[in-house]
Amino acid sequence: MSIASLDFPRLESRLRRLYGQRCDEALPLVVDAINRVNLSEVDQSSDERWNQRDVVLITYGDQIQSAERNPLQTLLQFLVEWDLPGLFSTVHFLPCFPYTSDDGFSVVDYRTIDPNLGAWEDIDSVSDVSTLMLDFVVNHVSQSSQWFQDYLAGHLPYLKYFIEADPHADLSAVTRPRSLPLLSEFETSRGQRWLWTTFSRDQVDLNYAEPTVLAEVIEILLEYVRHGARIIRLDAIAYLWKQTGTSCIHLPETHEVVKLLRDVMQTVAPHVLLLTETNVPHEENVSYFGDGDEAHVVYQFSFPPLLLDAFLNEDAEPLKNWLANLQSPPPGATYLNFTASHDGIGVRPLEGRISTERLARLVDKIKQRGGLIGTRRQSDGTDSPYELNISYVDALSNLDGDPNSHAARFLASQAVMLALQGVPAVYFHSLVGTQNDLEGVETSGTPRRINRRKFDIGELSARINDNGTLQNAIFSGLRHLLGVRIEQPAFHPDAGQEYVESGAPNLLVFRRSCSRSGQSILVAVNFGDNDEEFDLPAQFVASLDLLGSTINVHNGRLGLAPAQVVWLTKES
Repeated sequence: MSIASLDFPRLESRLRRLYGQRCDEALPLVVDAINRVNLSEVDQSSDERWNQRDVVLITYGDQIQSAERNPLQTLLQFLVEWDLPGLFSTVHFLPCFPYTSDDGFSVVDYRTIDPNLGAWEDIDSVSDVSTLMLDFVVNHVSQSSQWFQDYLAGHLPYLKYFIEADPHADLSAVTRPRSLPLLSEFETSRGQRWLWTTFSRDQVDLNYAEPTVLAEVIEILLEYVRHGARIIRLDAIAYLWKQTGTSCIHLPETHEVVKLLRDVMQTVAPHVLLLTETNVPHEENVSYFGDGDEAHVVYQFSFPPLLLDAFLNEDAEPLKNWLANLQSPPPGATYLNFTASHDGIGVRPLEGRISTERLARLVDKIKQRGGLIGTRRQSDGTDSPYELNISYVDALSNLDGDPNSHAARFLASQAVMLALQGVPAVYFHSLVGTQNDLEGVETSGTPRRINRRKFDIGELSARINDNGTLQNAIFSGLRHLLGVRIEQPAFHPDAGQEYVESGAPNLLVFRRSCSRSGQSILVAVNFGDNDEEFDLPAQFVASLDLLGSTINVHNGRLGLAPAQVVWLTKES
């Protein structure tokens, strides 16, 4: 595709909604930014946007280390040695750029790979065995970035790159993601200035009301495409646009920016998918699909806490209610399903879905399993739970110390996630069965480090090879699940999904169906501690479990043991 294919009237219309009369200034800036990136050598061929073989592996660039190779080369070695590119179509690198805090999310230079990890050549090598998802930390940059240093010094155009604010302004309506000051004071060449720092003092918010910022961001995103990015994750996108007197979250201008980015990609890189990261209640989250003209992919943020709640409370009713009312994404869009990530398990998506008392019980159960609780600042000055900081593996411990039952519960959670409509994503620590890293929390003082352990390649290989251990059971069990999953047409992201009522509060049942192949799969899981049974739909009375278990059917009723999950399909 060439820039000549750009829909200039559409682009101009979007820029006018953002900048009004400054549209005449913004349009050439954006066009020039697109022109500066050569995508002629990028392979943009694709038979279809996604299929059932699409599974994402989420990882830090320095997740695995060795004395012989840099971290990116070591990770590639691990992927190849365990034939993981055959199970994961895409590797999602969390921010792999120079940074100063927040484990990568305070970027110093968007265009350079952190030399502690490797170089762009190493990223390119990974793209030879899988497609890539790259992070763009869209809301803010590190105060150590050259952009911000030039702002402090008073150099153009960077004087306009950041958002100055009146510290006495009424900002009580602003939605807060953390219990930290919204504004921070800095000494500049023009004297003291107060700036927006939504996430921390070290993460200074960018000013998208300035067209030069948007143009520079577009150029950077296209550079990522040039290096093989198939998916671009827009981190913290919900907070992008600021307007005093509003909540400063999900503003119309924010949605307009995402739509504009999609328009650009559709013209010059139509194979690229935009993923919005908005850890908020479901209705707000799916608003980023727009009218099918915004994000290609939206995280399924309600799923991880609801799944965890179902297991720990032995009651799947909130999860079932959510799934029963879940709308399919618009054509050309899909969900990204996951259970664990580098962050904690967000609980804002539980708002309106479980009671305050039930949330309190969930929080207590997480603390019993060694977890920590992150908070956010409310408009009345109080703090409320925001995320559960715990390894998802340990979050599903049944506290009896039995690695077999622990592994069964965890693998059941992954089997449900892998079966949902959408593209599944597996965090590296879920793949290898990592438990709480309390030492990492203690040495860093950062609660999120509980789920961000780094491994020496020799140590990790020994752990996952050690038969009879929790890590070995999870690693081998999850690889088996993945191997089965990617062969099923009914698990294509576009295949239909239908909730099936089980009649039991601790049983979840749903059906996936592919109209092209004719395959249907019935997914059922028991979240309770007792055996349960339910009436099988007639279509599945004579069926087999793709996961290999012997199924117990009597008089048309299927029995499930605690933490048992089945993927049933009609015998051929």
